Amino acid sequence: MAESTAGNQPIVARGAIARTPGQPATIEEFTIDAPGPGEALVRILASGVCHTDLSAKNGVFGTEGFPFLLGHEGAGVVEQVGEGVENVTPGDHVILAWRAPCGQCRFCAAGQPHLCAASLNAEKRMRTMQGETLTPVLGIGTFCTHTLVHAKQCIPYDAALPPEQMSLIGCGVMTGVGAALYTAGVRPGSSVAVFGCGGVGDSVIQGAKLAGATKIIAVDVDPKKLEWAKEFGATDVVNASESDPVEQIKALTDGYGVNYAFEAVGRPDTTLQAILSRDLAGTCVMIGVAGPTATLDQLPLGKFFDLGGSLRVSWYGDCLPTRDFPLLATWYEQGRLDLDRVVTRTISLDEVEEGFHAMERGETLRSVITF
Repeated sequence: MAESTAGNQPIVARGAIARTPGQPATIEEFTIDAPGPGEALVRILASGVCHTDLSAKNGVFGTEGFPFLLGHEGAGVVEQVGEGVENVTPGDHVILAWRAPCGQCRFCAAGQPHLCAASLNAEKRMRTMQGETLTPVLGIGTFCTHTLVHAKQCIPYDAALPPEQMSLIGCGVMTGVGAALYTAGVRPGSSVAVFGCGGVGDSVIQGAKLAGATKIIAVDVDPKKLEWAKEFGATDVVNASESDPVEQIKALTDGYGVNYAFEAVGRPDTTLQAILSRDLAGTCVMIGVAGPTATLDQLPLGKFFDLGGSLRVSWYGDCLPTRDFPLLATWYEQGRLDLDRVVTRTISLDEVEEGFHAMERGETLRSVITF
């Protein structure tokens, strides 16, 4: 392990590559150039299998960018750094962030780095053995033994903490907790409904609990996921397959609805239900990533106006990784943030397709690839 210098030979890594939309990923060797200025080569220790990777593999976001190096939720060890890197050194254990504020765009200049319009990424210098340029998912690529990122995407954490749990802070957990704490600004004593109780939804539940919400209603169609939601802090559960979830939420809140509703599925029907489940002046937060053709055609504008409040989109939980990743790691260490239950199973890189299938079957909150 040594710092990179110009002229170093490319490293040969191994990872999960999506070549054709809708087809299984292939486990292949690929090459990575030595880190350039401001970049870091990271050896991956653990990577969560997130639904966004499945969507990218299946072409939900479009067919441009293939072949993809899958994965964007990872923790690892810095092995080499390029010229000018000061925030990390070889040997540091880091969580990878898929947004790294540039510090110069119009949002960063206005003191809103979480909205950075020019997030820092490494140059695309990872290639298949056939010479094709790889597109790392969300600028990271973590279903692999090694990846190349911008050094500012590396957030150090205590090496004594488990990389499986730390990897999840890099996306799903941060997105959910941040949606509650930052996008919505959940207040103590308030009421919350969470539509979709997978890894992100259960992280919203934990964030709402940390914020002091006293009624947290979990909504899903899977009884197993509703049971999991109660373990993470839901005070009530609603099975949306049995009756109208909006009516059930109103019944649980003296007919009023909730102060904050979160949609963590990415579907028009559940988005409308979340909007209509709010109390007066309530906030609806959209987290689930819908496909480009999804539309909300039946929003009753008069009803929306009657309720007032706001409709917000949560982008990475409106987090600032340098501030929030260490905070969530500390909460985990203190026992205030339960990441152990989020890790449903650990798998090898060769089992990544089975990890996707287990997700589709609703068997996991997160499968985590370990190396």
